[in-house]
Amino acid sequence: MHDHTAGRFELPGPDPERRSESEWQHLRLEASELPYPWAPAYRNLIEAAYAESVLRSLHPFTSHWALRFSTTTRPDLNPTGPCLTANSDGTFGVSRGFLTSDPGLFTTPGEAVARAVHELSLGPLTD
Repeated sequence: MHDHTAGRFELPGPDPERRSESEWQHLRLEASELPYPWAPAYRNLIEAAYAESVLRSLHPFTSHWALRFSTTTRPDLNPTGPCLTANSDGTFGVSRGFLTSDPGLFTTPGEAVARAVHELSLGPLTD
């Protein structure tokens, strides 16, 4: 039996860095437990994004299994940068909009994450 955490819901106070780290941990746990055939690719994408300090400094969130980032924490998300996807054909997408095909598809999650970092224009993480 796993010790499930509830991500952002367990943290007292407004510390945005702790809230974002908690959200990352929640996403990582969730991805590790998904029963879908595409789950390993999605899990690898989440882990590759978490390993990149620039992305890890942002607040992660998902929508339709797409990994997105915000410069603010919930409930007032301010989406920034690209959208990352793990696709059913084994590719990894990076898009400037929500689920579009630009700037492209990549064969590894590391390549997609590197392109996502390249696409970012960062500001400070705020509450």
